[in-house]
Amino acid sequence: MNDSWLIKPSFDDVYPVAAYGEGVFIYDEHGNKYLDGSSGAVTASIGHAVPEIVEAVTEQARKISFVYRSQFTSQPAEKLAEKLNDLAFEADDPYYSFFVNSGSEANETALKIAVQYWQEQGLYQKHKIISRWTSYHGITMGALSMSGHTERRKRFAPMLEDYPGISPPYCYRRPAQESCSNYEMKCADELDAAIRRTGAEQVAAFIAEPIIGAAGGVIVPSAEYYKRIKEICDHHQVLFIADEVMTGIGRTGKMIAMEHYGVKPDILTLGKGMSAGYAPIAAALIHDRILEPIRKGSKAIIGGHTYSANPQSSAVALAVLTFIEKHQLVDRSAKNGEYLVNQLRNMALTTPIVGDVRGKGLLIGIEFVSHLFTKTPFPKQLNLTRLLVEKARDKGLLIYPASAGIEGGDGDAIIVSPPLTINKQEMDTLVKLLQDSIHEVQRDLMLKGYMDSTG
Repeated sequence: MNDSWLIKPSFDDVYPVAAYGEGVFIYDEHGNKYLDGSSGAVTASIGHAVPEIVEAVTEQARKISFVYRSQFTSQPAEKLAEKLNDLAFEADDPYYSFFVNSGSEANETALKIAVQYWQEQGLYQKHKIISRWTSYHGITMGALSMSGHTERRKRFAPMLEDYPGISPPYCYRRPAQESCSNYEMKCADELDAAIRRTGAEQVAAFIAEPIIGAAGGVIVPSAEYYKRIKEICDHHQVLFIADEVMTGIGRTGKMIAMEHYGVKPDILTLGKGMSAGYAPIAAALIHDRILEPIRKGSKAIIGGHTYSANPQSSAVALAVLTFIEKHQLVDRSAKNGEYLVNQLRNMALTTPIVGDVRGKGLLIGIEFVSHLFTKTPFPKQLNLTRLLVEKARDKGLLIYPASAGIEGGDGDAIIVSPPLTINKQEMDTLVKLLQDSIHEVQRDLMLKGYMDSTG
């Protein structure tokens, strides 16, 4: 007889049953306590069971929870779009919002709008998208086609478009004797070559995560890299799409991660932290100049979903953004991130399997290696990332599994991304639990001969 009719991520795993959350902690049905060191999937950015958000959910539910976007608009959706435009880059450049339900849908919407933008001007041949290897933009077919995540692509590869084309600016594994800045410029210039090889007349857009998340374990480029990327896009008349599903809404110490780089994308996508996990909602934000030919042409974006611009989800997201502003959580993310990354780097001094600690704000990646000097990854079959995630969970810490960014999906990494509301004592607890987890796994690896005592 079945214990559960629910299909879970792995058929072999046993999952604790979440009972309730409080702040940065989740409690299971047996009363066990877990520090949410990853905000779930880098999502629960203001913590759990925040009274103001619970109140907003209830208040909107008493009014109306659903209208169909082709029949009605709603005050929550209108106000949310206005708020996002105000927050996007704190400037006069107007961005309009197209609301969907998930980051995958937001990126697929961005793809379609980019292609439609050129169609409205009679340039029907500009339909290809270029993206990077070591990237992840979502699990729907269009978003997965744009993703350079080897493990998630390979099962569906025959059905996908061949979009990924350039290397990530992955400085940790740059060639020996080459400076990071030179290496990044070479990676950026690959975009110029890819556009020329494809033919600029066929390329609609280039999409990139400002900071590479799940596919690379938080790879952080420099501002010069993105300035070069935008220069190349503009030169070839190719739109630049910034996938801010993971990095947006304060996660990196700025409201929008592209603020770090001084570059304004033509289209940007949001999700995850936009509603902090309290309701499903995401968005594609389209610059006014991209909408202009559509306004003058067909006067409609071809896309949308049943729950697009849902008033219930919109009200929740608006309450989350208000909470973030009221409690100055963007600044707090920057300050907490600086403290936490320093503590994790100190921890790495006693954990020789930690090869690199990197990040911005409270989006931090840790890459693991079997030897610090050669940066040799552990054997893939060992599945070190899973061992670490499970060991941490047993100790009451939730961390997010990631790929390290090595070609072919080799390498191990995790993401540490607690709620922006975390305090110093809770960060110290997080570091201690993670350190204990890594030390135990490290001892097991030594006993099994996967590394020597010096790392």
